[in-house]
Amino acid sequence: MSYDATRDRVEHYFDRTATKVWERLTSDAPVSRIRETVRKGRDQMRDKLLSALPSDLNGVRVLDAGCGAGQMTQELAQRGAEVVAVDISPSLVKIARDRLPEHLQSHVTFASGDMLSADHGTFDHVIAMDSLIYYTEADIRSALAKLGERTRGSVAFTVAPRTPLLMTMWYAGKAFPRSDRSPVMIPHGPSRLSKTVSDIGQLNDLGRVNSGFYISQALELRP
Repeated sequence: MSYDATRDRVEHYFDRTATKVWERLTSDAPVSRIRETVRKGRDQMRDKLLSALPSDLNGVRVLDAGCGAGQMTQELAQRGAEVVAVDISPSLVKIARDRLPEHLQSHVTFASGDMLSADHGTFDHVIAMDSLIYYTEADIRSALAKLGERTRGSVAFTVAPRTPLLMTMWYAGKAFPRSDRSPVMIPHGPSRLSKTVSDIGQLNDLGRVNSGFYISQALELRP
């Protein structure tokens, strides 16, 4: 499936099928035990990605690529960053905008659409948490190249790692139609991705989060 086709499928899922689910998951509302593991895992991953950035981001321009309901956006703005928060789902962007405290609103520019668009400008850093997990190796390389051209510092992102459990789930999932289900995560190995993007920059391993049904690998591309 091409990048555009995958992006459109992701938009359909998050903007029409699962908006309410993600609104609840990213709030303090009670959720099932399974979704609680996902919530905790996402909190841990967000902390891990943020720890790779300076604590003081005053005067620093950051792209929150795939901002979702805005949790990362808010934390970046609290550190003083000038944030461009972009998501393919207008519904999630609205939730993120509505949740942002008034005193931080001057630090954030929201946009719905393709996170790779050059219209968003240039940045000091990019964070793309769980927004590249549905894409092929070739698409990830292309995305990192486009983002890297407009980023002076790091591009931190996550992938679904090639663990035995995730690979089993991936192969099993390919056997069933998914017309009305979530997009399929594509597992990747950091060492292989490192070779794939070696001409773009150096790929650093920021660590893995394994929390029940949430398994994610944090990586960082530097020029």
